[in-house]
Amino acid sequence: MNRISQLFNIEYPIIQAGMIWASGWRLASAVSNAGGLGLLGAGSMYPDVLQEHITKCKQATAKPFGVNLPLLYPNIEEHIKIIIANKVPIVFTSAGNPKTWTSILKAEGIKVVHVVASAAFALKSEAAGVDAIVAEGFEAGGHNGREETTTMVLIPSVCQAVKIPVIAAGGIATGRAMTAAFALGASGVQIGSRFIATPEASSHDHFKQAILAAKEGDTLLSMKKLTPVRLLKNEFFNNVKAAEENGADNESLKILLGRGRAKKGMFEGDMAEGELEVGQVSAIIDKIMPAADVVAEIWNEFQATKKELYLNSTW
Repeated sequence: MNRISQLFNIEYPIIQAGMIWASGWRLASAVSNAGGLGLLGAGSMYPDVLQEHITKCKQATAKPFGVNLPLLYPNIEEHIKIIIANKVPIVFTSAGNPKTWTSILKAEGIKVVHVVASAAFALKSEAAGVDAIVAEGFEAGGHNGREETTTMVLIPSVCQAVKIPVIAAGGIATGRAMTAAFALGASGVQIGSRFIATPEASSHDHFKQAILAAKEGDTLLSMKKLTPVRLLKNEFFNNVKAAEENGADNESLKILLGRGRAKKGMFEGDMAEGELEVGQVSAIIDKIMPAADVVAEIWNEFQATKKELYLNSTW
């Protein structure tokens, strides 16, 4: 059993990312039941909704699952109370200072993992006492690092910097990519975009179909003046791009973004005006399949690729 499997008490070191408007109890429990680690995406949940999803996830699986919690979430104190009261065993934090809540969560026996996009922040997270790091490269969907460091460069850099286990994320959707991440020093992988294209993901079917239709270059990093986010190109993306090219300031971009833009696109299915967060790897996702089959396919290809590399070790 490797470090991540042992840390989380799971069969396979495959983590399903806690994506907003995608990662509800159906997806998280399906991944956990398949031997990976499912995460609830608390960033798009009000406290009562998070409580509902935790309750239903517990009913749907007896295996470990966790919650992904953006630290900038406005109701974070309520979320923390709910997580502790429900004895959620694992929390992945992102978008904020891990010092704020890590010690409080760990005092309750909760394993804490923080998502970073640089070795510098990985070191700060380790110093804050987290149990593991997710090192997320520039290829990833959703909110992204300003440094624009790719996964191929980021993973070995973070692994060299810290002693705690590192989970690779960004551009990973296959067993071959998982093998590459392990070759770079990772002990596990976190996968987002591939799990959107599953029946269990709560995302709208229009969004899932748009992912299947995506080609190379159909996603780009946007809104760097606010918080960098990788988006699938659509009318909203084009409006943001035009505004940025015309020198729009932060306030103008905030007005353009408005409220509920991500929900409109990913959850309600507005493919023109909605915000569509997905990674570059969407270009190689070509079918919707059950989450359990995704886990099995990735793990089996990972094992086969390791064997193939061993047999061809004379290269």
